[in-house]
Amino acid sequence: MKRLWAIALTSSLVVLAGCHSFKKENVEPPTPLDKKFEPTIKVERLWKSSIGDGAAESGVRMRPTVVNGVVYAASTDGKIAAFDANTGKTIWSKSTRQHGWFGWGDSKREDARFSGGPGAADDLVAVGTLDGHVYAMNAKDGERRWAAEVSSEVITTPAIVGGLVVVRCNDGRVYGLDAGTGERRWVFDQAQIPALSLRGNGRLLIANGVVFMGSDAGKLVAVRLDNGEKLWEQTLASGEGRTEIDRLSDADGAIVLDGTTLFGAAYHGQLTAVDGPSGRPLWNHGFSSYTSLDVHGNAVFGVDDVSQVYAFDKSSGANIWKQDGLKYRWLTGPAAQGDYIVVGDLDGHIHWLNGADGKIVGRERLSKKAIRAQPVVSGDTVYVEDVEGHIGAYRISR
Repeated sequence: MKRLWAIALTSSLVVLAGCHSFKKENVEPPTPLDKKFEPTIKVERLWKSSIGDGAAESGVRMRPTVVNGVVYAASTDGKIAAFDANTGKTIWSKSTRQHGWFGWGDSKREDARFSGGPGAADDLVAVGTLDGHVYAMNAKDGERRWAAEVSSEVITTPAIVGGLVVVRCNDGRVYGLDAGTGERRWVFDQAQIPALSLRGNGRLLIANGVVFMGSDAGKLVAVRLDNGEKLWEQTLASGEGRTEIDRLSDADGAIVLDGTTLFGAAYHGQLTAVDGPSGRPLWNHGFSSYTSLDVHGNAVFGVDDVSQVYAFDKSSGANIWKQDGLKYRWLTGPAAQGDYIVVGDLDGHIHWLNGADGKIVGRERLSKKAIRAQPVVSGDTVYVEDVEGHIGAYRISR
């Protein structure tokens, strides 16, 4: 049976009900890589470093953040660091890990198990934990500014904008915290969360004073940034089927914005283009996915639930190309690096596809461990992190 790293995806699952995570074995073996593959582009690894234990066995997608020439990364064993984006040199490194006999978040035996990756903006870095806390640090030196408690684990990157740190919890609540103090300004409660959902949450997208996100119930939701009031929601997946697994309809990837058009996808659902200001659907295309999308040029790129990579026309949803040569390799979401599309796979390989026709044109290996989080592109460089905290920076040579 196929496996998606502690994420369950079809009817032959072993389900852990009520905790929003589940596992399955692998029925389909990963498509073997062509040992005679000859790359047609030259990829240069600029540097490689590491951050603690990475995601370890948590099942979350630890993803670095790149802001103003600095890479910020964190790990579930309580480490957070800043690296020079060009050289990989460590700028600062902090550890909140304190050994003790008792649990997480205890004020006397603090043990911040960071999760989801840090968010950064201006002079602030913010990161959530597996025990429902949010920590804010100085971007310059990593010194802590404040800590706040929220309702459950935070397994996605906080967003920092408009004087707020906006945090999504795994119980469906979204918090707007004062960026200066950590004080709660508002909370949006999705009210009802399905008994079963994928192990993960898509990153929050904030634009024009609105917070956009995919929900565990397969919705695209828009709320006001200033007070958390819901503006509209649009269905990405209907949640129909004979069994609970068939009805699972989590929108687990990040929503992307191109101009005024939003693009989102859901497991057991469809790829949908939505007018951002009104929430009106523009088109939809049947497409089941658990990963984030990306947009470049005239195309929307996505990976389906068996790890086939697709390009769709962003104005109509028409299929441009499909690449099935990486099927069952449990790919990350795609990231556009210039004219190429980058994905990571289950055993540490990074693949570059031609954005025009989907042909595989380059391949490197970060490690022998799974890459779960969507690569991060900043300028002409892509940054990739595996589950054990290895981070690599790659550039396509001209």
